[in-house]
Amino acid sequence: MNLHITNETSRLRAVVLGTAESFGGTPDLSEAYDPKSREHIKAGTYPKEEDMVREMDAVAKVLEKYNVKVYRPKVLKDYNQIFTRDIAFVIEDKFIKSNILPDREKEIEAISHVIDQIPESQIIKLPEEAHIEGGDVMPYGDYLLVGTYYGEDYKDYITARTNMQAVKALQELFPNKKVVSFNLKKSNTEPRDNALHLDCCFQPVGKDKAIIYKGGFLEEKEYNWLVDLFGKENIFEITRDEMYNMNSNIFSIAEDVVISERNFTRLNTWLRDQGITVEEVPYAEIAKQEGLLRCSTLPLIRD
Repeated sequence: MNLHITNETSRLRAVVLGTAESFGGTPDLSEAYDPKSREHIKAGTYPKEEDMVREMDAVAKVLEKYNVKVYRPKVLKDYNQIFTRDIAFVIEDKFIKSNILPDREKEIEAISHVIDQIPESQIIKLPEEAHIEGGDVMPYGDYLLVGTYYGEDYKDYITARTNMQAVKALQELFPNKKVVSFNLKKSNTEPRDNALHLDCCFQPVGKDKAIIYKGGFLEEKEYNWLVDLFGKENIFEITRDEMYNMNSNIFSIAEDVVISERNFTRLNTWLRDQGITVEEVPYAEIAKQEGLLRCSTLPLIRD
C-alpha cells in the first residue's frame, strides 16, 4: 500500500472507517474517557448499538459512492472500535501508531490486516513517554498542526491525550515540517469547555478555508495565528454549543466534497456557499461520545 497524506482535504482514495458492531453497550461511569460520554451515561441517553451501526453504514455508503477504498476493523466482542483516528494516523508515507490509553491497545490489533500491507520501515511507534492521538494531528502542507496541553497538571486530565514529548518527537520525525502546537482547553467534567482533540475545535476544509472555535484554545495568540494563516474571511467561527455538537469534526472526501452531520444547518449552508458539496448523514448518536466523522476515520491515501 502506497500511503500518502499531506493534508486534510485532497481527494481521498483509501480510509479505515471504525465499527460500532459489538461495541459493548453503555459503560460504567468509572469507565468514561470524556465528559460528554459521562453526561449521557448519567442521563440514560447513551447511544444504542443499532443506531450507531446505522449511522456508520450511512458514512460507508457515501465513501463507496465516491469510489473510496474502505477498510473496517475486525470486530472485537464487546469493544468500542468507533474512533479509529485515535489509534493511528498517516503523515506523508509514514503510519504512526498512537500511544493511547492502555485500555485501548486491542484496537490497533483489529486493523492488522491493513497494517500488514504497509512496509515495516514505514510503520512508526513513538517513544513510550510521547502520548499522542490522531485527532490532535493535522498535516497542512508544510505545517504539522498539533493539539496538546502544556499544563503541569497534564496527568490529572483524562481528556489530555497528546503531550509536548509527542510534539517534539514529531518534529524529529519530520524535520522538513514546521510543527506548530496549540494549547487546548481541557475539562474532565464539562464537555462544552473541553477540546478533547484539535479537531474538536478546528479543521481545515476546502482549498483554503477552516472551521474554528475560539474558546477551545487557551492561548489567544495561537488562535490568532490560525486566523492569520487562513485569513479571517476564510474562517467559519462556531459557537460553544456548535463545538459541543462537534461541528468542526466533519470529514473531507475532497476539496469540494465533505461528509457532515445533517443537523449542522448553519455550517452546511456556509459550506455550500463556498461551492462545497455536502453529503449529509445522521451522526448525532455517535456524537454523544465526544467524537464525530473525523474521529471515526483514519485516512491512508489522498491524492
